[in-house]
Amino acid sequence: MSTFSVDSVRAALDELHARIERAGGTDVEIVAVTKTFGPEAIEAALAAGCRSIGENYAQELLDKREVAASAEVHFIGQLQSNKVRQLAGVVDVYETVDRAKLAREIAKRAPGARILIQVDTTGEPGKGGVPLADLDPLVDHVRDLDLDLIGLMTVGPTEGGPAAAAPGFRQVRAAVDRLGLSVCSMGMTADLEVAVDEGSTQVRVGTALFGQRVRTRSDQER
Repeated sequence: MSTFSVDSVRAALDELHARIERAGGTDVEIVAVTKTFGPEAIEAALAAGCRSIGENYAQELLDKREVAASAEVHFIGQLQSNKVRQLAGVVDVYETVDRAKLAREIAKRAPGARILIQVDTTGEPGKGGVPLADLDPLVDHVRDLDLDLIGLMTVGPTEGGPAAAAPGFRQVRAAVDRLGLSVCSMGMTADLEVAVDEGSTQVRVGTALFGQRVRTRSDQER
């Protein structure tokens, strides 16, 4: 089971900034992934200097909503449309919009919300995301809604090591530029150097800050 303190998270955050700098990154935002950890992880992250936290599961986030209110909350897990009503007013950035129905529900329940469209660059079941071939129609649909589309998000492949993520990351960065967006959310603990090298502006990191989590369900750090 992970144990951490504000000091340990602060030291880990300093090392993350150093890793990003060594990879050539500047102004790369770190989203502290606090999923499966208790509210104390959010408190430690904020005290250590993190501004944003990432959560994957609707009910877990709702259980931590009081302490999460002090952070910029990113929802980074797969999201069912019927959960949006509960999360409106709790989530600041929806990072995993991958279909028109979900976008419409967010626009209905949280008008003006900041969103990222998740792009599928691996074809792996369960990761979500819209295929690159279908990205532009979804972007056009989202831009017709009362939403603030700020960028794209992707998750690297499970197999092949960090280098295997590079081609997909490169494609997503190119799409961000082509579409005139500002946020390119890609990279986690294991592959953040590759992501930064390919132009990530935001990495989503949990293990490097808080240690190994106890996995109580099939999940993957996003």
